[in-house]
Amino acid sequence: MNRATSDHFDGQRFRNPAGAPDQRFTAVPKMLREPRTPWPSHVDTPGHRPSALDGADAVVTFIGHSTFLIQTAAGNILTDPIYSKCAGPLNRLGPRRVRTPAVPFDDLPAISTVLLSHNHYDHCDLPTLRRLARRFDPLVVTPLKNGRLVRSAGIRRVEELDWWQQAVTSAMPITLTPARHFSARTPFDRNRALWSGFVLIAGGTRIFFAGDTAYGAFFKDVSHRLGPIDLALLPIGAYEPRWFMQAVHMNPADAVQAHLDVDAAESIGMHFGTFPMTAEGIDAPLRALEDARRQHSIPPDRFRTLGFGESYRLVRSVRPPSPDGFGETRLSRTSVD
Repeated sequence: MNRATSDHFDGQRFRNPAGAPDQRFTAVPKMLREPRTPWPSHVDTPGHRPSALDGADAVVTFIGHSTFLIQTAAGNILTDPIYSKCAGPLNRLGPRRVRTPAVPFDDLPAISTVLLSHNHYDHCDLPTLRRLARRFDPLVVTPLKNGRLVRSAGIRRVEELDWWQQAVTSAMPITLTPARHFSARTPFDRNRALWSGFVLIAGGTRIFFAGDTAYGAFFKDVSHRLGPIDLALLPIGAYEPRWFMQAVHMNPADAVQAHLDVDAAESIGMHFGTFPMTAEGIDAPLRALEDARRQHSIPPDRFRTLGFGESYRLVRSVRPPSPDGFGETRLSRTSVD
């Protein structure tokens, strides 16, 4: 960061430049007393091998929670990778995952880049980063002030960026985008590190990975500043009770509005069905997404979820570009064998 302060940094801590402040730790006990819909202790998740690229601009495979494998000709990417059994300290505390990762770690192709949106345990999992460092030595692209934590896991190559900055060491264009969230690993380091989303360009297609975020006006800026979004990966889970979660997490209705704001050709939901983090049931986000789509008359194929281990192929159309210089994209959905 070239400036001592900005609209989201006061020189010591980061902040959301607009909207209500995030909830304080003192509100957590009240939130934990809210009625919760029970989750199953385990849901069978067959392991899948990633689909082959086979000439596509990208193949996006849902591994679970906010972890996607994005295969491209320029290299393979993991988003917010977590392979641990718990989303918390020491891989023992915190919510326990009910679905194993849909692509086993040993079946991952060579990973060149990790997009790490912020430092929460369910998005920045140090045991997984250690495994990735030993096996692949990937570049980690992450927001400001997360580098020290990432390097503690043995990652050698880290690029820290502010919102709207573009990576210079990655094999493909990657730009950080704003998010409305917060950061903390302990009660004492709140908002000492930044949070973000990402836009990457694979071949001729733009993929927006929103990270972990509440709804905000910044979604409209993404396509305005970075070009039309072909595929948006948007969080739809961990949203109840709303009095607590609204400041940090979207619900499906918010995610549908974000889909409209970024003017995405297609969107895929994430951040659901893996860790029982909040009060809603395991399938509630899927039903609420269907209701929100219907309210806005959005066809199911415009905003959907993938099965765990399912892949989504992005193939550039052969049709000529439009007058604004951007060609059309044909998106096809396939299941991983």
